[in-house]
Amino acid sequence: MAHRWQLLGRLLGAGLIVATGAVHLDLYLTGYRTVPTIGWLFLLQIISAFGLAALVVVTSSRLVSAAAAGFAASTLGGYVLSLWVGLFGFKEVRTTAGVVAGLIEVSAFAVLGLLAVAPSARPGAVFPARPLSKRQRARAGRLEALVGAAALVATALLVVAASTGDGPGAGATSGRPKLEVRQITGTAVITNAGGFTLYWFAPDSESKSRCYGTCAAYWPPVVGAPRAGPGVTGKLGTIKRSDGSLQATYDGHPLYTYIGDSAPGQASGNRVNRGSPSVPSRRWVPHTVRPVARATVALSGIILSMELISSSVLSVLLGDRAHKEAP
Repeated sequence: MAHRWQLLGRLLGAGLIVATGAVHLDLYLTGYRTVPTIGWLFLLQIISAFGLAALVVVTSSRLVSAAAAGFAASTLGGYVLSLWVGLFGFKEVRTTAGVVAGLIEVSAFAVLGLLAVAPSARPGAVFPARPLSKRQRARAGRLEALVGAAALVATALLVVAASTGDGPGAGATSGRPKLEVRQITGTAVITNAGGFTLYWFAPDSESKSRCYGTCAAYWPPVVGAPRAGPGVTGKLGTIKRSDGSLQATYDGHPLYTYIGDSAPGQASGNRVNRGSPSVPSRRWVPHTVRPVARATVALSGIILSMELISSSVLSVLLGDRAHKEAP
């Protein structure tokens, strides 16, 4: 019976660790890989999660269980800190998926922590092979209570962080946002007044945004009637969002910022794809400046050249005809 509970605990703990790894893998593939520092940390977490889950299943080592419990706690701690103060210049936003992932990490910590502190008669065993003494039972009870208390504290911290962190759309601008043109990685792109790259979302239309909920949390819409700054020559406008607010548009594209850009001059959201039940594929592209003036000059030059060539050819033909018809 003890071995059955041991196996169930290991499978449950490993499953919870795999779930946290899967969440981080999804986030990594759908945008976080482009965030400086955070991207490779996510990759490290993914590798660690699946590796620890495999070790938890194939071994009965309390040390492995303790390492996996510590991994779950550190992952949760990173999420809470990024909600409160940010990490490496990146500040997380509160989403339902993030809170659910946090609860999974708390559960993983509790299950694996209990496996790690369970008394054993030999190294590597989770359950003892013989009855425990009174002192061993008391010590095991204290350790289990400590794990339970730590799990409750972690849950409380998660709730506080989720209730005080920035929610969806918290980073959106308001009033009359000023659009500017700046050079980012050698390309002229549209930015806000602070120098942060503005993006457009391929599934959007000229009159409707399809980025709401979690999408809008990571890609805050630029709210308000825009005004043109230096170098901005495209058509400015607005669309009405579902909450009644106005979202700025440029050349018919609704505009967004990206929370992965932690400083001016970055374009971490360049061609990021994100999936959701309502939008199977999302492509985010920095809004580059269309060289309207240059194109107009070039086109005018081409037309003028063609007219001159046509006039020359016509003159030659008419002159040749007149020479032939002369008596």
